[in-house]
Amino acid sequence: MAEILVLGAGMVGIGAALALQARGHAVTVVDRRGPGEETSFGNAGVLQAEAMEPYAMPRDLPTLLRYALGRSNDVVWSLRDLPGIAPALLAYFRASAPERHARISKTYAQLITRVLSDHGSLIEAAGADNLVRRTGLGEIYRTARAFDAAYARAEKKATRYSLRLRALDSTELAPEEPAIAGEMAGALIWGDSWSCSDPGGLVTSYAQLFQNRGGRLLQGDAQTLERAGTGWRVDTCTGPVDAQHAVIALGPWSGPLLSRFGYRVRMLLMRGYHTHVSNTPELSRPYLDAEHGYVMSSMRDGLRLTTGAEFVRQDRPQSRRQLDRALRAAGELLAADMSAEGKLWHGHRPFRPDMLPLVGPAPRHKGLWFDFGHGHHGFTLGPTTGELLAAQLEGDTPPAAQSLLAAACL
Repeated sequence: MAEILVLGAGMVGIGAALALQARGHAVTVVDRRGPGEETSFGNAGVLQAEAMEPYAMPRDLPTLLRYALGRSNDVVWSLRDLPGIAPALLAYFRASAPERHARISKTYAQLITRVLSDHGSLIEAAGADNLVRRTGLGEIYRTARAFDAAYARAEKKATRYSLRLRALDSTELAPEEPAIAGEMAGALIWGDSWSCSDPGGLVTSYAQLFQNRGGRLLQGDAQTLERAGTGWRVDTCTGPVDAQHAVIALGPWSGPLLSRFGYRVRMLLMRGYHTHVSNTPELSRPYLDAEHGYVMSSMRDGLRLTTGAEFVRQDRPQSRRQLDRALRAAGELLAADMSAEGKLWHGHRPFRPDMLPLVGPAPRHKGLWFDFGHGHHGFTLGPTTGELLAAQLEGDTPPAAQSLLAAACL
């Protein structure tokens, strides 16, 4: 048995803590806030079992031109912040070349294949089934051209990975989703994915399970991490805590901490926003409004709208541009009043240019471990990468973990 510090109480950190605990280790999770109160709180709450291939950067000129001119709601960017992110964007563009993306997808699919099994056992043990819907994930297309193109791509992916896919026109969708009243060409329904009515609440349920099994959850400053003899030490509300191992699961804050130890971690921090709208009809599943760049999902606090990516520094002020566009588009689709909006929230997805999370031992510091860089899929992959990390800590490196380590550029 080893004493292990896990820095970060989001889905990734709690997933790692539970996996390490299950192998008999004494685990302490440290975070400045409560479980699931940072990036894990703000997502669309989808466990994406259909996401066998990571999101590649588009390489066709019309799409890139729309992004550059600000004509797409999928991506917005800031000219003053562009120089700082240009090297990572270029690396992402190169990794998105078809041959490289195909190789990366082989590793990614190995991870995603495990998602429902890894989450399912925790959902049952945590008694959190009331938070989970097993009704799939939808994609809505307004125009026939976009729908036909998306269906052709989706059909190939569904066949390649044995995924459940349905293509419905508006008439066929209506009995399932009477709330969707606006004009649309069709919808794709990925039947394997699950969703959650309270993402932060699901992380909290997992964290309670961790504590019920004897784990410690402490408030503290992860940035105080330092060497302590042959192990590691961090300051917490109860005083310094020492351990043989330390796991960095801090999402977008992982890079700044690791720079203190001489590691240069290249990540794109994709800012995303959400807000809630009350008094709207309930949806049976989350939907991506594909041509308007947002996801809508019924949550405990109302209908949540989440945006695509905004490329800005973490300290930049909030911008309403993407959410305002999303609210207008959702109002058309639902034929509902979208003016009663809730508080504007934002967070940053820690996305690595090679589209793979970094999971495994630090190359130059014994007892230091990495588990971050999950991009859009930290909520989906947290328990799975936690299992891979726990296996490596005990001397076993599964094939998928080998690929994640090989992807590191430190």
